[in-house]
Amino acid sequence: MMDHNERRGLALAICGFALLSTGDAVVKTMAGAWSPVAVAALRFSIGAIALSILLFRKEGLAGFRPRKPLLQLARGFCLAGATICFFSAIFVLPLATAMALTFVSPIIVALFSGPLLGERVRPAVWLVSVAALVGVGLILRPNFTTLGWVTLLPLASATFFALMVIANRASAGQGSSLSMQAFIAIVATPFLIAAAAVGHVSGVDFLAVGVPDWTVIARCAIVAATASSAHWLTYLATERAGAATIAPTTYVQMLVATTLGYLIFSDIPDAMTLLGAAIIIGAGLVLWWRTPGAAPLDD
Repeated sequence: MMDHNERRGLALAICGFALLSTGDAVVKTMAGAWSPVAVAALRFSIGAIALSILLFRKEGLAGFRPRKPLLQLARGFCLAGATICFFSAIFVLPLATAMALTFVSPIIVALFSGPLLGERVRPAVWLVSVAALVGVGLILRPNFTTLGWVTLLPLASATFFALMVIANRASAGQGSSLSMQAFIAIVATPFLIAAAAVGHVSGVDFLAVGVPDWTVIARCAIVAATASSAHWLTYLATERAGAATIAPTTYVQMLVATTLGYLIFSDIPDAMTLLGAAIIIGAGLVLWWRTPGAAPLDD
């Protein structure tokens, strides 16, 4: 049975992950209004400034001295790549479809942890990876025919995110949670600004960066606030209930994304997308359940 702290932790985690999907829906409302890369750059610029102020007030200049700068560079680069791919994806794909494909990230983390962290890749990882690929195929089949290569953007985002998670593991104990969050935002922002500039001069209309409407700036600020709040809620949840216990609640994002996609954008996932999402989520849950140290599903 769960104690009070665990139940409270789960509630905080559910709120945090739901808030992340709410922010994603706000991003999607900017489709066609501005470049997705510029949206990402502005969102992280706002977040980096706010986090820097908080870090300076709490830890002073000492808080801005990472022990392994190259590792922080890798974290920021991976976050920038994941964000560019995901924001671009939700500009053109239904929110639930893009979200479902990014859920292969835990599988990629498990596969990459062997060569990158020296961890043993267990047989269960290979089995759930095959299952996840089946789910990905079911989701991609109709969408790839219609939209082409852009349907692979969520998978690229999931890969960047998985690499970021591995870099986060390697960064464990190198600073406070606030400094780690500030470092990754501070480093990601220049990459995103540079990518927005390259997109603008590329001549691709989709990536052109003009002067945004004030509502775009306001929405970027809202996304920055919701994302930072969501990360803080999940951090508090981890403190109270443990990472293993709250891990399955990440799939609340799929429920929220599907609901908001229907209510705001009139997107209704087809049967194959829902089946593929169910397989991917099921594979993720099996991986979580089979991971040493994870709490049983009925706890």
